[in-house]
Amino acid sequence: MSTDDAHLVERTVASEVRLTGGFLHVVRDTVLLPDGSESTREYVRHPGAVVVVPLLDDGRLVLERQWRHPLQRVLLEFPAGKLEAGEPPQVCGQRELLEETGYSAREWAHAGWLHNACAYSNEGIDVWFARGLTAGPAQLDVGEFVETVLMHPAELDALASRGELTDAKTLVALLWWHRWSCGAWPLQWQPAR
Repeated sequence: MSTDDAHLVERTVASEVRLTGGFLHVVRDTVLLPDGSESTREYVRHPGAVVVVPLLDDGRLVLERQWRHPLQRVLLEFPAGKLEAGEPPQVCGQRELLEETGYSAREWAHAGWLHNACAYSNEGIDVWFARGLTAGPAQLDVGEFVETVLMHPAELDALASRGELTDAKTLVALLWWHRWSCGAWPLQWQPAR
């Protein structure tokens, strides 16, 4: 944080976990505002996640369709999943890509980090690219139902322009793909771990 931000900083004076779930926790903090008054902030603590942009040699991208219960609908998304305790993000990405789609990748590149719901969650999502893909059988977790979809970026753009591609991490990752593909946002590739 910059010293120029001091006039915006809220200081936590009390914190209470309101709900402890399987991997999410709902917290209510009492904060001291910059003007000296107090307020409360409720948010979801999340362990973090990884989203993967899998690149096929023919230019298509690997995505998945799955039911998202809070929205009561199927969404199209890049493969993603939550970090396990102490798990390096690249390892999480490799695990999730293999589990959900059956693909493994020869090379990986870290693109960056995004916060998809910073007003009510501390979830951060690490963005990774994967190439040199090899297909195999998906290894879905018990109770997980995912359909793998291969699409050209232009198809994703069309869906996004019509408002049909609504998943925030997928939209951000697609932007990253566009900026990378035109040479504006370079990636440094490394072998799979």
